[in-house]
This record gives sequence, C-alpha cells and structure tokens, in this order.
Amino acid sequence: MDWTPTISELSGPRYQRIVEAMEADIAAGRLVRGQQLPTQRALAKALGVDLTTVTRAYTEARRRGIMEARVGQGSFVSETSARRAVDLPHPVAIDLSMNVPPHPLEAQLDERVIAGLEAIRAQSGLTAFLNYQPPGGSAHEREVAARWMRTRVPHAHADKLVIFPGAQTILFNLLAHLARPSDVVLTEAITFPGIKAAAAQLGVKLVGVAMDDGGVLPDALAKACRTHRPKAVYLIPTLHNPTTATLSSERRSAIAKIVRDADTMLIEDDAYGLLDRSASPIANLIPERTYLATTLSKCIAPALRVAYLLAPDSGAQLQMRGHLQATVQMPAPLMVALVTHWLETGVADRIITAIRNEAVGRQQLAQRALKGFQFQAKPAAHHLWLHLPEGRPDVAAHLLRNGLAIVAGDAFTVDGTSPHAARVSLGAARNRSELTEALRILVGALQKPADVRQIV
Repeated sequence: MDWTPTISELSGPRYQRIVEAMEADIAAGRLVRGQQLPTQRALAKALGVDLTTVTRAYTEARRRGIMEARVGQGSFVSETSARRAVDLPHPVAIDLSMNVPPHPLEAQLDERVIAGLEAIRAQSGLTAFLNYQPPGGSAHEREVAARWMRTRVPHAHADKLVIFPGAQTILFNLLAHLARPSDVVLTEAITFPGIKAAAAQLGVKLVGVAMDDGGVLPDALAKACRTHRPKAVYLIPTLHNPTTATLSSERRSAIAKIVRDADTMLIEDDAYGLLDRSASPIANLIPERTYLATTLSKCIAPALRVAYLLAPDSGAQLQMRGHLQATVQMPAPLMVALVTHWLETGVADRIITAIRNEAVGRQQLAQRALKGFQFQAKPAAHHLWLHLPEGRPDVAAHLLRNGLAIVAGDAFTVDGTSPHAARVSLGAARNRSELTEALRILVGALQKPADVRQIV
C-alpha cells in the first residue's frame, strides 16, 4: 500500500484525522494528483480502525473535493478542487459550454482563500470591508494592481486604473460612455457574446470585421473605419473567444495605426492575456487611445468579480469611476481585499501559473482525442474552436441530447451568419477524467453519419 497516513499526532474524530492527513500530504507533495489511494479495507487494517471510520473519511474527502471515486477502479487523489456538479440543468451531465478556468489542486484555491482572509482579518478585521468603499477601489488597492500590471503594461498607474466587479460590467459601462444608441462599434465578425448583449441593451450597433485564423484582418478594419466612422473598436487580441486566434505583433502594430488614424478608441479585452504573457497588449502601442480590460475571471476564478480597467488618462479614469458608481456602486470590498493581498504576496501569480499549466495539459489531451478533426487551439487556452463536419448542423443539439453541452457558432456571430463551428470549453470539465469522457462523446457524435443522429 503506497499511502499510510500518520494520524496519531492529530486531534478530533479519527475519520477527520484521516482527511486532514490526506490534505496535509497533498499540500506537501507526498500525495499527487491522480494517485490511487488504498482501498477502504486495506487502510482500515493498516491504521487499526474499523471499516466504517475509513468509509466516513473517504466520503468526507470526496465532499471536500480532494478525492474522487472511479467506478470499477478505486479511489484517487482528485485532479482538481472542484466539487460535484449539483445544479446542472437537465439533461446536461457534462457542461463544456462555460469558458471558465480549471482549478487544479496545485492552485490550492481553498487553502489560499482561507489563508488570505485570515491574513486580512488579522491585519484589519473583516468587518472593515463590509461597508461602502470608494467606487473603483482605494488608492492602495489601485496602486497594488497597477504595480502588478506594469510587468505587462509599463504605463499602468493608479490614477488611470478603476477596479470593477467583473469584465462584463466594464464592457457595459464603456459602451455607455463611448457610444449612444445607433452609434457603431466595430468588433471581430465572430466575438464574445457578452459584448453583443451589452450593445443590444444600449442600442449600440455592432459591425463585424472579417477575420482569418490569425484574427481580425487589418485591411478589413481600416475599410470598416472609413465606412462607419465608429465610436470605438472592440477586440480580443489574445486567445480570442471563441476562435483562440492571437494577433501577431505585426497585426497589432497595424491595428494601432488604424485606430489612431481613424481618430477612434480601442476597447482591448485582455481576458486571456495573463495565460499567454508572450503577447504584448495593443495598449502598449496606443495608450492614449486604449481602454484595457484585465479580469481575473479567466485566470483565477469568475466568482471573485474583480477586474481592472486601465483608462487612457486620469480624466477618463474619473469618468469611468462615475459610471461605476452610478450602475453598481463598487466591486465587493472583501473580494478586492483578498485579491489585493494575493497580488502583494505573489500568490496570484502562483495560482495563475498552476491554472495555465492545467490548461496546457487539457489542450494536449484534446489534441490527442480530436486528431483528424479540424479545430483551432492554443496551448494555454481554456477552449478550442471546433469546425463541424459539413452537412451536420445538428451536432450541438445531438450532443445535448446525450448529456454534453457545448456552444454552437451562432452565439458568437455579429451579422447573423452562423459559422459551422462550436466552442468547446476544456476548463469547464471538473477534472481530466470527465474531460476525457466528454471528448469521447464528442468524437462519437462527429463520427456518426447525419442520418443516424437525426431525430424523426
């Protein structure tokens, strides 16, 4: 038997001591992700305890998300800290529709949330963050965030930065600030549904610009600027959602010149930039014309609701703080305090590194599973853009009937022309075992003739 915990030095009921020993050995690296654990009977014999004690310990370990049971195989150290899915809509069994980051055990999110909140409590007390705070963050919180951002964006400073409760709030408020109903904002022909929803609510007209596998085409963007005289250009230059396209440095330079020559503003959605630090934001080329939105939703966790907007200057920053105050007042102070603590101590970067590494591992798994099919992907992306076989428009619906959810291409199109493709969100699977099963179902659907899948 490979693992025999030491529980004699721990306090509390014996089943809890087993779980605490498991957590400690995972944190110390004595147990690693995917490692098989001893059978309940073998562990009970080794520890000299009754079987029900070990059964209760394993049940508690599964509840905490540190262990998973595989039918016919045994019990294993969990690959992630994700809990069992209890609220998936019927008939979804595996949901690959939400573009969220995976949470590998190496990220130690549970432990780091607890430790971070305890550090905040010890320093200033938690109740200090249960009241109204300055809209857009305190001077200290903005300075910490700006200092952290300067590794990628040298011109980031606190007097240009606003802390928002998520990137979607940034996008809505920016559209409201830069455009009026019927005004035109340019975006990629295939784009993030969130900007579509915000524009629809505000009556802003989105016009899609042609793309290829490398992202938006500069010539097409220049032509669209001359034709439409847009109030702004919205782009996702790095690990584009949904196509994963990342603009080359040459295209970034060309786009910066186009935006400057068109006398318009760039909304740069940097949601995935922290997963690929080799790509320099376009904001570095035209800081005076760029609103740069950086969120922690895709590189740490969406429920933190912490995102940073770097405005072109201090005047624009004050205006955006006013928009924030008028719409949602402020981000959640306790979450901002937690993230600020993580930025100061380097914890945030360690979490991001663990999540980026897990994204790479999942992409490698998908590359093997989807060999022979056409798709676009990048090593650190949380998703891939799958080109569906011709004559099979019902693949997404077929998959849903079989319990697997992905997002069909029509959710991302700007002009209504649906691309024959779908986004598959690899990070949404609770662990690699679930992702393997999801990819098996996906490949099976892609390989079946259309008439076999057709409901009649």
